[in-house]
Amino acid sequence: MLDEIYRDTEDRMDKAIIALKNDFNTIRTGRANPALLDRLTVDYYGVPTPIKQMANVSAPEPRLLVIQPWDKSVMSEVERAILKSDLGITPNNDGALIRLAIPVLTQERRTELVKLAKKKAEDARVAVRNIRRDANELIKELGKGGDISEDEEHRAQEHIQKITDQHVAKVDEVLAKKEEDIMEV
Repeated sequence: MLDEIYRDTEDRMDKAIIALKNDFNTIRTGRANPALLDRLTVDYYGVPTPIKQMANVSAPEPRLLVIQPWDKSVMSEVERAILKSDLGITPNNDGALIRLAIPVLTQERRTELVKLAKKKAEDARVAVRNIRRDANELIKELGKGGDISEDEEHRAQEHIQKITDQHVAKVDEVLAKKEEDIMEV
């Protein structure tokens, strides 16, 4: 029964870290990354559709993203979605492709992006701690129900704390790597 709680807790914490990594992919560094467009949706015949589901997105150069919609009639919609987004990049449409030149980040913008990354990392830490709290409540219920002894309950909570500490360390590791990416000139 405790093993099941451990597995579930670890699985949920792993998912929190995966979510953090996905969040970090949407933060722009100085390099072109097709994941920058993951959050953007285009109104495609009345349905909000992610750009990557309606176009080929590639990064042929370190500072250039190329979007090639399969349906040329949506070029202006894709362009409009990029302009409305918070990317701060002006698309260049030549009728067949949309090119996004990724500008070099200023030091001020890099600092803002690091702050944003730290906030997202803190949100992930809070999520990990909430998962720990849920697991500890389940363990306490088992203890109150007489399914496990007080000693087992205490050991189980210590084990959950170790799992939590490992995942908080992973969050810090992912954050450090992203900070390094952002600050790299």
